[in-house]
Amino acid sequence: MARLSLSTGLLVLASLASAQAAELPDAIKQAGALHLTVNSTYAPMEYRDPASNQLVGLDIDLASELAKRLNLKIVWSETAFAELIPALQTKRADFIISGISDRASRRETADFVDYLVTGPQFFVLAGNEAKIATDLCGKKIGTTRSTSFPAEIEKWSRHACEGAGKPAAQYVPGENSIDVRNQLKQGRIDAAVQGSETLPYAQAQEAGKYRIVGESISIGYQGIMFRKDDAAFREVVTSELKAMIADGSYKAILDKWGLGANAVREPLLNAAPQ
Repeated sequence: MARLSLSTGLLVLASLASAQAAELPDAIKQAGALHLTVNSTYAPMEYRDPASNQLVGLDIDLASELAKRLNLKIVWSETAFAELIPALQTKRADFIISGISDRASRRETADFVDYLVTGPQFFVLAGNEAKIATDLCGKKIGTTRSTSFPAEIEKWSRHACEGAGKPAAQYVPGENSIDVRNQLKQGRIDAAVQGSETLPYAQAQEAGKYRIVGESISIGYQGIMFRKDDAAFREVVTSELKAMIADGSYKAILDKWGLGANAVREPLLNAAPQ
């Protein structure tokens, strides 16, 4: 039998140690299930299909494929967006995959495996005369209160509006993206902000209703959110996501939901800017 060199042997041992470390948590293995919580108001990422009342969406498909490869079933639950992170911290959810943005402030207690490019995007009703983003300076702009978007609007306003001697944008809070779009249709706000990945779906559902204004005001990522102490579990899921990218199943899911342009080339760990 051929003898292994010292360096080769060390590599083999390192590989075996890594494989042993990257295991599913015991509680998940024993249950044979993932417990996942979503906010089902963020189409096309996750929402209730009006015809069947079933949970559907890009995140639902992505999580289902990951679970299949891990030989696990999924036990789904639903909550408000603001309760997603508490659900993870209290271990009611094994990880979070629910249209949640990777943000530096969220990394104090969690890690993100980033899988989708995103960014806050202005949109208005089709009849609105705004042509460029700065046409919205001084206007009432609505977005979901529990997201990163209020801070993004404020940052944009300081630079693009106040920095150019224009009046500041007026942020108006909403409970979720559905509420914000309703406020827009009711004339309570002049413009709105959602993640760029959601607007093609909203435009398709209400043809001719909305018009995008300008480019995304920043670029970021959506990620699968893990507790800091679940690094081995995170690596298991990252490995399966890499395999899905390599074999084309990741692309097929994104293409199904019209978001192929939002793909990442590989899973990214905590990649959003500080």
